[in-house]
Amino acid sequence: MTVGSLVVADLLIAVLAAAGWLGGGAASAARRRRLALGLAAFALLATVARAITITALARAGWWFAAEKILIAAPLSLAAVVVAGSRLLRAPADIRSAAVSLLFAGYAQSAALLVTVLHGYPASAGVGLLAVAGVVAATAVSWRALGARPSRSVSRAALVVAVAALLTGTGLAAAPGAAPAVRHDHRPGDARAVGEPTRRVTLTAGTATVRVRGRDVAAWAFNGQVPGPELTATVGDVLAVTLRNRDIARGVTLHWHGYDVPNGQDGVPGVTQAAVLPGQEFVYRFRADQAGTYWYHTHAVSDVGVRMGLYGVLVVRPAPVTGVDVTVPVHTLSGLPLPAPETEPVQAGVPVRLRLINTDSTTHRYALAGAPFRVAAIDGSDLRGPTPLVGTAVLIPAGGRYDLVFTAPATPVALFVDGRPVYSTGPVSTATGAWPVLDPLAYGVSSPVPWSRFDREFTLVLDRGLDLHGLLPRYAHTVNGAADPDIPPQVVRLGDVVKFTIVNRSLVVHPWHLHGHHVLVLSRNGKPTTGSPLWLDSFDVRPGDVWEVAFLADNSGMWANHCHNLAHADAGMLLHLMYR
Repeated sequence: MTVGSLVVADLLIAVLAAAGWLGGGAASAARRRRLALGLAAFALLATVARAITITALARAGWWFAAEKILIAAPLSLAAVVVAGSRLLRAPADIRSAAVSLLFAGYAQSAALLVTVLHGYPASAGVGLLAVAGVVAATAVSWRALGARPSRSVSRAALVVAVAALLTGTGLAAAPGAAPAVRHDHRPGDARAVGEPTRRVTLTAGTATVRVRGRDVAAWAFNGQVPGPELTATVGDVLAVTLRNRDIARGVTLHWHGYDVPNGQDGVPGVTQAAVLPGQEFVYRFRADQAGTYWYHTHAVSDVGVRMGLYGVLVVRPAPVTGVDVTVPVHTLSGLPLPAPETEPVQAGVPVRLRLINTDSTTHRYALAGAPFRVAAIDGSDLRGPTPLVGTAVLIPAGGRYDLVFTAPATPVALFVDGRPVYSTGPVSTATGAWPVLDPLAYGVSSPVPWSRFDREFTLVLDRGLDLHGLLPRYAHTVNGAADPDIPPQVVRLGDVVKFTIVNRSLVVHPWHLHGHHVLVLSRNGKPTTGSPLWLDSFDVRPGDVWEVAFLADNSGMWANHCHNLAHADAGMLLHLMYR
């Protein structure tokens, strides 16, 4: 069983345990003895089962079990002791055990809510709030059932509830906002890269585009989705003028995966101000990193990219030989955009397919009809890629794979989630059962270039209730906080930096650091055995623990976030800052 499966199983068992205790309490209050005892026995078994899942999660890593051990376990123990001791007395009137069973249910429910609403890290404040809730709910039930606790018991319960509530609220609210970081919105000295050799103008505006026979409202660059494909040869200097015609919330250009100087990165509020209607901004950088990239707005990016503000950027080392095709995949208003037009390819001609996932979720790609190699991932060439047949690849949100093959005399087709997006003729191969390539074990390995790390950071990805804004929200969190309250990661120029990224949530988080590519060291404790993987976008699945590293060689302040852009918008965004 994977760690992700254990996380799900633990939550389900916790729900069953709480439901069993609460159901037993209700049945006891209704004097249904047999049902009450049966539900109590079921709840006890579920509580024991949860002890097993918590132990297994703790062995996988403290991140997965912290609040379960420090808060849930004591509450569960209290539930078993109070309810069990009452039932062992075999009361003649089962109704007299109702409060004890309900207490157990409240304790289990509080433990579950701590995981669901707070998560990692565990805190004394949240634990005290849980205790206050359990005591208050038990006192209300006691009164509702007509019990008559002694005055001393009532006073003790009131003191415990109030003290826990006040102390817990104070401690839970204590972290506050992340430290403010001063940063000027300056483009930097773009002139230092030289005079432009390629000039492009992109105008962002609302548009109506035709998709599969339907008119769809979109936001577009130059009236088209995707925007114009930008191409350059290594050594070119690009000057891209961004104009905003009528996107009221503003636009920018972020060069996804291309490590530009900080002032050209296109993150509003960090590297520049958003370009508002009637304004323009000129991006200038040298094309010295050959590979497959893409560009998109980073202003209200969840909406902007989804509505169509994106395009392809390809930097080639030399003029193209053979066939070179970009295949960006995007879903607009629930409709997959059509594939690029395909021209016949003569047998023996080399073909490169540049696959780009511009959606916020993972896509499954399968090339049928010819052996192929994965030549590059995220713009970085792989070392010693070997031919693959009958193998699919998973590309995370924002990720890019370059597939190369020699055109055969028979048709070739590329399928995305079972849908053909590129073909040179009819191909009927079923690809759904193909195994998926593990890029961490593909190609020829080489030693890690560093023997030590100057800075190490752990990012625990979770969900939790964020109370720091004007209105509460159920946020996607990093280390228990949500943007803008996540402290920045501070490094110095020249540092070798290591990230440990842990996903204890129930959904995939495609991680993306701006301005740098990271070298994958390990996943779930297993070191990479294939080609060095320099990535800028990678899926951290539920229960996964990734270790990656990079050289801090690109000064500035950089966004570091989940590239499921709805998750980033809901709080899963922080910043890497050079001191």
